Amino acid sequence: MTAVLPRSIPEYLEQLRAALRGADPALVQDALYDAEEYLRSELAANPGMAEAELIASVASSYGAPEEVADIYRDTEVKVTRALRAPPAPPRASTSGRFFGVASDPRAWTALFYMLLSLATGIVYFTAVVTGASLSGGLALTIIGIPVVILFVGLVRVLSLVEGRIVEVLLGERMPRRPVYASRELPWLERIAAMFTDPRTWSTMLYQLLMLPLGILYFTVAVTLGALSLGLGLGGLAALLQGFGLPMGELEFNDGVINGPGGAAIVMLVGTLLFFVTLHLARGIGRLHGALAKQLLVKTSQQ
Repeated sequence: MTAVLPRSIPEYLEQLRAALRGADPALVQDALYDAEEYLRSELAANPGMAEAELIASVASSYGAPEEVADIYRDTEVKVTRALRAPPAPPRASTSGRFFGVASDPRAWTALFYMLLSLATGIVYFTAVVTGASLSGGLALTIIGIPVVILFVGLVRVLSLVEGRIVEVLLGERMPRRPVYASRELPWLERIAAMFTDPRTWSTMLYQLLMLPLGILYFTVAVTLGALSLGLGLGGLAALLQGFGLPMGELEFNDGVINGPGGAAIVMLVGTLLFFVTLHLARGIGRLHGALAKQLLVKTSQQ
């Protein structure tokens, strides 16, 4: 229990934020949203009760800030363990670590994310550019404000969608709740709060960046994947053919390699390139997860 029981919802949320100091920012955002949603609904359901009295009553049922923080930390650990992809078996040798990437689910899901990112990048970029253009063009008209509100709301919805994709495919913990928008504030103040929230602008920046990043990720994944599979399968086919039928010549920049030996080399190069592609995809997945966390998650200081 806290030494001084909060007497208002903002005080309760501030104590909860302090109790969660050091926790994942996505977890903090979820906890604050849930707490504020619950407290506001209780306040609306008991209009005759003073806010301080309500907080004291809720502390015995919902929990004091420190208790709620402990519950969220414990639940997060259990959920993380349940959803965590099976770890790849440890490899002692360099070759084991190199080829062992094939048993890492995160390498495969990151590769799938790279392929998916072109489609999501087009959607995000189109939404931001179209919404910003409409909002700017209609800013001086009577329908300008509703368009701006819808635009910012769409940006935040897409942010949550991207967060779910990033968490599932890249393994980076992302918010599962939006940032709480107090319904008690006048609508002009709520609109102003959306524009003064740094997360609004960082989210738009992320969604604009997703188009060039998506093109890059998709191109790298398709090019390396097709090249490695083409060399590997082509070399294998030529090797099998070489044992029974004339297989012709395989030309390279520095000369000509023919016969089963040349086919085996081509197949080996394609196989090695495929594992390199998985390593690259896993690395890109980690870097992109960190970028998404930085731009899409509201930190405790914001």
